[in-house]
Amino acid sequence: QVQLVESGGGLVQPGGSLRLSCTSSESIISFYRMAWYRQTPGNQRDPVAIITFNGDTNVATSLEGRFTASRDNAKNTIFLQMNSLKPDDTARYFCHAIKYGRSYWGQGTQVTVSS
Repeated sequence: QVQLVESGGGLVQPGGSLRLSCTSSESIISFYRMAWYRQTPGNQRDPVAIITFNGDTNVATSLEGRFTASRDNAKNTIFLQMNSLKPDDTARYFCHAIKYGRSYWGQGTQVTVSS
């Protein structure tokens, strides 16, 4: 059973930055895909960034230029660098992985952007 643990969330002022981490209990090299999603109360989880098995990354169009996704295979970790944060970025951020056709989610980490 793959376990994903997110960290790095917190309270930040508008214009600030945060870097989220998602560490897997298993090697991420074997994952077909990993991704970051975010969710606000009462709404669906929306994709933020996707990292494919070959390392390609795709960030949601509306977030390009502010958010960057990356991975560190040696640490079994993916990252989400978030810059120029806005109050609208307030959400719970979740890590997701697909391995051998099975889907795994982390518990999420809360990001609150407020002055």
